[in-house]
Amino acid sequence: MNRTIRAILGAALILVIVFSGISICQNIGSRVKVDITDQRIYTLSEGTRAILSKLNQPIKAKLYYTETAAMKAPDQIRYFNNYYEFVKALLREYVAVSKGMVQLEVIDPRPFSVEEEQAMRYGLQRFPITQEENFFFGLVMQTQFGVEKTIPFFSPDRHNFVEYDISYLIDTAITKQKKKIGIMSSLPVMGQDMSDYMARMMQMQGQQPEPPWTIVEQLKNKYDVKTVPTDVNDINDVDILLVIHPKNLPEKTQFAIDQYVLKGGRAIVCVDPFCWMDRPQRNPMQMTQQDQSSNLERLLRSWGLQMPANTFAGDRALAIEAPLSRNQRAEKVIGFLGLTADCFNKGSVISTNLNQLRVLFAGVLNEVDPAPKAAGKSADANQPQGQNKPEESPPITRTPLLMTTDHGNAWRVGSPFELMYPDPAKLMGSFSDGTKPVNMGYLVTGRLKSSFPQGIDIEVAAKDPNTKDKAADPNKPKMVKKHIAGLTEAKDECAVVVFSDVDFLTDQLAYSQSIFGKIVVGDNSALLLNAVEDLGGSGDLISIRSRGNFKRPFEVVDKIEQQAERQTADEVTLINAQIEGFNQELQKLVSSDQEQDKQEVLGSAIVQKKRDVELRIREAQRQLREIKAKQRERTDQLAQRLEVLNMAAVPGVVMLVAVGLGLWRSVRRRQYISHASDA
Repeated sequence: MNRTIRAILGAALILVIVFSGISICQNIGSRVKVDITDQRIYTLSEGTRAILSKLNQPIKAKLYYTETAAMKAPDQIRYFNNYYEFVKALLREYVAVSKGMVQLEVIDPRPFSVEEEQAMRYGLQRFPITQEENFFFGLVMQTQFGVEKTIPFFSPDRHNFVEYDISYLIDTAITKQKKKIGIMSSLPVMGQDMSDYMARMMQMQGQQPEPPWTIVEQLKNKYDVKTVPTDVNDINDVDILLVIHPKNLPEKTQFAIDQYVLKGGRAIVCVDPFCWMDRPQRNPMQMTQQDQSSNLERLLRSWGLQMPANTFAGDRALAIEAPLSRNQRAEKVIGFLGLTADCFNKGSVISTNLNQLRVLFAGVLNEVDPAPKAAGKSADANQPQGQNKPEESPPITRTPLLMTTDHGNAWRVGSPFELMYPDPAKLMGSFSDGTKPVNMGYLVTGRLKSSFPQGIDIEVAAKDPNTKDKAADPNKPKMVKKHIAGLTEAKDECAVVVFSDVDFLTDQLAYSQSIFGKIVVGDNSALLLNAVEDLGGSGDLISIRSRGNFKRPFEVVDKIEQQAERQTADEVTLINAQIEGFNQELQKLVSSDQEQDKQEVLGSAIVQKKRDVELRIREAQRQLREIKAKQRERTDQLAQRLEVLNMAAVPGVVMLVAVGLGLWRSVRRRQYISHASDA
């Protein structure tokens, strides 16, 4: 066999080996993935992996994206191509981690096709591109039992929460029963509870029973809502506990809330240093006797929070103009705040999409040491001063949800009775701006500790029903004390949402009356519904957070531009000052020009001076343009230098490796020759 044939056969064998290697890598190597992104956006979180590991039925994920139409669509639509590739890659990761329990189907709905009809039937949002083409970008999750959950549209403003939204669909699709919400409140949020006889009597008198709050009606449309008494000993058979204005709760009820949370129950607590809704409606004289505040100081402390009494959040920039009584004119009230988009934590799924929210005399939530203190004993009694036990500070995470602007501040009143008939002008005048935001809402997660580590004593009926207390009412059984010991620390992750305002849930702030009934105003109701939805998922779902910030800053480019700006900053400042002086001089000449007669002005020196000043302004502007051009040249030079370094880095490394291998082989060859000559 001559050399030519051997060369041809060798080349053919090399091609076979290359193509075989590519095929093997595509089929086997595709399972081996390395996420080299800075924020690990293609790696599923532990919460998602836990949800997928619990799947006991196959789920089909249908990703609808009009890929063909997007290729010829305007730039606003083509922008979604990269976003679509990310979502598709993330869904493929779901398929891989679930070991086949999640099945992915990517669908390109063409005009007048069955797929397009299905997409519209599922309720996916469509955006017309042409007269025939529609743009779809949504997801449908289907179970084998016919449950369907959808993401109508992958909106760009939720790209940080793509994993959360997909995992939420899976988690809720496999949940068969409605979530149960228990509402505990000292206010009639559930409406007036009365017998049919009393209701008929009120109707005969032309009165109507007080209906439930509109927010409660909204919750009933999606969840199973029940009342939890304020004197309960134990809380169970509730998925989410909503505590609204817990005023003067007995110790046993606080203990029941504490144990409910430690057992894994989810809770939303709305406390208030001054609840406007709690004002007496019929007898104003009672306002001087009624306490309108609510607090769970002991529980909040174990959750790492504190709400000081008679202390409120204020912000001049957010204050709303409103009358606080019928005879009062509308004025800005420092305690009536209209929160804007910058006042919400965009890193939390509870508050990321909110834009407007109104609060009235909201309290201030401060972060404190979460270590609880036993009743009657100091937490440091058996411990040297200045030392803390590690277990006294449980690892919990407190995420702010609502806050004022950077100029917000806390303000106080000497007594809550000062707010019975407040003077808005006086309150605004005594307020001083701050330097950092004031927080009014928190999400607390982690393994919490009990607020009652020693348990509590409660009164229960005696076991012997025939035993009567002669000194008391003979119709009532004798009461005896019983000690109850509960959990001292949660075994799993807990989740509690705390708001320092109650009025934001009322019909007066969250809704408005129209000819169509109550309509939503702002995002007051959306905040509570988001919190319920977030806590309504499993504990694994709560642990999923945002996928990181996709708006990645060009830090190197920013540094290059800042360096170039610093080099020309003095020259730019000087020329701008000259231009400003010339403009002022020109303005004076124009004023003098207007005062003189037109015939006198034509030959006067004022016109010549104006021309000279205008020429100097043009010259200064030309110099400024030259400096800007030099600044851009310096920026480009720095960028080119960085680009050259980046381009030369890899070849340089390869060259260094090659030189190193060459030197190593040369040394080995010399050693071999030396040993051979010695032999």
